[in-house]
Amino acid sequence: MTVQSWQHRFEDWLMQHHNDDDAAHDISHFRRVWATAQRLSQAEQTDERVILAACYFHDIVSLPKNHPERSRSSVLAAQKTLTILRDDFPDFPEGLYSAVAHAIEAHSHSANIAPRTREAKIVQDADRLESLGAIGLARVFVVAGKMNVALFDAEDPFADSRPLNDMRYALDHFQNKLLRLPATMQTAQGRALAEHNARYLVQFMAKISAELQGDYLEYDDAILARFAPQA
Repeated sequence: MTVQSWQHRFEDWLMQHHNDDDAAHDISHFRRVWATAQRLSQAEQTDERVILAACYFHDIVSLPKNHPERSRSSVLAAQKTLTILRDDFPDFPEGLYSAVAHAIEAHSHSANIAPRTREAKIVQDADRLESLGAIGLARVFVVAGKMNVALFDAEDPFADSRPLNDMRYALDHFQNKLLRLPATMQTAQGRALAEHNARYLVQFMAKISAELQGDYLEYDDAILARFAPQA
């Protein structure tokens, strides 16, 4: 069976069984992660079936950011994925189960599981790239709205005199996690793309800073310099 056939089957299953209420982890997210993973794997010797399954089911369990067991989401997702494959896709090669599970477990930033295979590294990079750039920016505020989190601390938006707290302020998530992602990328192409898209987030931060100072036409150069990704 071709990878395209598996993709259609996985999408059909998700359409029937996956709750799309979470706009940051819906089917379109899975499609984008798969598309990015394909780009990252072009020059690699990988099993596309492993990457495809991991991309489409990596967030089949995604506990809310403020859930006490949030860090276990990827492990729970891997376990549920194997159950789905056994029950609903019995012709999916059982010999790939371990590789699929590992790629799903290792994709999560909060799980802190190091990817050991090329497939896992590619899936991790592809998913993290979703957190950067314009789409990543939109997803930050989708999640913040769902959690009823403030956009930023009006008195100290860039946490100059307080600890970062992205459970209270959406803008803190940029420093707390997103701007650190380029350094965690596993592939050279993934890192280059991450650094490029992280600069977009920094530009957004610089625009907010300028507007808070009453300047609606320019960017705050100090913020651009302070948070610029290091090549």
